[in-house]
Amino acid sequence: MSLNIDNLNPQELAALIKRANSRRKVLSKRKPASQAKAAVAKALKASGWTFEELFGKTGGAVAPALPKAKKGRKSLKGRVLGKVAAKYRNPANPSEEWSGRGRQPRWLAAETAKGRALEEFLIK
Repeated sequence: MSLNIDNLNPQELAALIKRANSRRKVLSKRKPASQAKAAVAKALKASGWTFEELFGKTGGAVAPALPKAKKGRKSLKGRVLGKVAAKYRNPANPSEEWSGRGRQPRWLAAETAKGRALEEFLIK
């Protein structure tokens, strides 16, 4: 955070200095982080707990929130889906096929836009 003190009037500058001095007092009363960590480790060891057992591997004091249940489709992450057989074929280019799932390929959308029926492209 940067603060442009050139634009402060004397009252605002005095209030800022007062706040900064009170913050410095608070920080000076703190023990160094290494001492606090050592005290926590000592207390955990005395009680028979480990840090990971209490707070997890992240080290946060708050337990992570559980993911919200999503409505509808489940995530496909980590799943291996089988290949689906083609249901439609482009007569102009037989290597272009579509299983009927997902969005229509461009070639099929263009043909149906011309007025051709989807059933004309079924693989027999």
